[in-house]
Amino acid sequence: MAERKAIVILGASGDLAKRKLVPALNALNQNKRLDPDTIIVGSGRTFFSDQAFRNRFNAPEGFRELLYYHQGIQGLKQFIEEKGAFSRIVFFCALPPSTYGQTAQELRAEGFGKEAALIIEKPFGYDRASAQVLNTELTKYFNETQIFRIDHYLAKEAVQNILVFRFANPVFTPVWNSECIESIQINAFESEGVADRGAYFDSAGIVRDMIQNHLIQLLCLLTMDVPVSLNAEEIQKKKISVLKTMQVLSCNRFQYQGYHDEKGVAPGSTTETFAELKLVINNPRWKGVPVYIRAGKAMNRKGTEIGIRLKPLPNLLFNEKGAVQPNKIVFLIQPMPGIVLDVATKIPGKHYQIAQTPMKFCYRDSFDSNIPEAYQKLLEDALNNDRTLFVSAKEAEASWELFGPVLDAGKVEGYEKFALPFTRFSFDWIDFERYPGACSK
Repeated sequence: MAERKAIVILGASGDLAKRKLVPALNALNQNKRLDPDTIIVGSGRTFFSDQAFRNRFNAPEGFRELLYYHQGIQGLKQFIEEKGAFSRIVFFCALPPSTYGQTAQELRAEGFGKEAALIIEKPFGYDRASAQVLNTELTKYFNETQIFRIDHYLAKEAVQNILVFRFANPVFTPVWNSECIESIQINAFESEGVADRGAYFDSAGIVRDMIQNHLIQLLCLLTMDVPVSLNAEEIQKKKISVLKTMQVLSCNRFQYQGYHDEKGVAPGSTTETFAELKLVINNPRWKGVPVYIRAGKAMNRKGTEIGIRLKPLPNLLFNEKGAVQPNKIVFLIQPMPGIVLDVATKIPGKHYQIAQTPMKFCYRDSFDSNIPEAYQKLLEDALNNDRTLFVSAKEAEASWELFGPVLDAGKVEGYEKFALPFTRFSFDWIDFERYPGACSK
């Protein structure tokens, strides 16, 4: 007999449930990715009847019938048992991170045990010490295998495709090392400021909010060694292994003009809204390859890209004058995902004049179906107990340890809103503005 599953959204009266979680579950149901006897229970401090809760969402009737509501955690176990026998119950904590430990305690006190799984979202602490406290507190009540730490970047199709690109295309295997690669560069720009997240963001900054988690996960996937299998434990082991060899050499912090006028921002705040970092990876594969990461808000454009620049040709044959540009591989993560490979080609009719020509793969051109939203993949995986795209406690702690020396360190310089700050590194960044439109036409 197939096991029945339930998903419980804690904090279901909030914005995340309405904007992301329930629509994602509805999409899974429409695509027949949810078992037909799955139920979805909302829980929160506000009282709703089942019907009033269902009316909060723009969803078809068949899906609405899967939705139920229970006020608070007390009595929740009995409420679920009245709906049937469930061998797997996934709790999504759409709650402030400061409540994660207390919530885990209350769920255990309510009687939930080995059938339960707990999904939590970043931040997983504020630094290494607070991450360790959180992990210790959670594992008082649930095993590590029952805790699913979401990094929604890992569920993006373009991010998952990094492993496929690396390990299913042997043409790239010989060059994926320091012998052939000159640098790794990662961009993550947002055109908006902090908007209504001022209070939260001011307590974090762009390094904690974006680089320490999302972007370092991208770097791990780019640089980890070949796993022996695709199971969650093996992938996490390889990521932790390369993460522990990383070192942050420099971090420059900036803040956009007018940040202090944003709602929720403390007077005189020195929180950074843009940062650029230089890292190295101290292992044989990547020795001597610099890694540059920059991320910021109120930028001149929106986009996340990864650039791999290969080493230049020697000054021979077609490159006697050193004019041929190095090959580049650019992963377009968002808003329009794809991959661009810059190659040297001969200009027709010219005597061996060389031009850089992009070879591109775009999701929208290659696949007819819509790209699943990240929460669809993560919720489905949690229901199926697949931890591959989730972050382990050891990963979270190792990442905080990596960034510990540069958190809040150094002065903060200003920059004009909607403009890219001038880099403080003596380094030639890839012109990423050439690429975002490659898959949007």
